[in-house]
Amino acid sequence: MSEHVSDERILRPGAVLDARGAARVTAELSRLDVSKGGAWNIGTSLWQRFDQPWNGQHGQRGTSRLVGSIGVMYDSPTRHQITLYRVTITLEGTELGWTVDRLCDDALSWVGLTLASCPRAELAGAPKADPFARPRTA
Repeated sequence: MSEHVSDERILRPGAVLDARGAARVTAELSRLDVSKGGAWNIGTSLWQRFDQPWNGQHGQRGTSRLVGSIGVMYDSPTRHQITLYRVTITLEGTELGWTVDRLCDDALSWVGLTLASCPRAELAGAPKADPFARPRTA
C-alpha cells in the first residue's frame, strides 16, 4: 500500500528480517551512525538515513539532510525479528534521487536482501482516525 502525503512518499512494506538478519542489520547501521562518520541514525522504532554524516558543532546535525526514514517494530512478528512497517522519503531525499526501494535496499544490503526479496508480514491497516483527537469543526 502506498500513498502520497505532503512532501513525503510513504509505503507500508511489511518486510520482515529474521533474528540473524535483524541483529546484523542493526549492528551495521549502528556502526554507520551519523555521529561516527556514517549516514544512519537508528533508534528503537525509527531508522533515519541522512545524505552525509552530522557535521554540526557538538555532534549536531549541521548541514546534513534527512533523505528518508524506516519505521520498524522489534520482536515482530515474533521474538528477535524486525518488521519494516513504514517507509518515508522526504522531498529533499526525492530530489537527491532516493526512493523507497533504494532506502530499504541500502539498509537491507548487509544481509543480502532487497525490499523486493525480503519476506513479508501481513500488517493490519492503520487506524482511520485518532480515537483521542478532538472532532474537527468547520
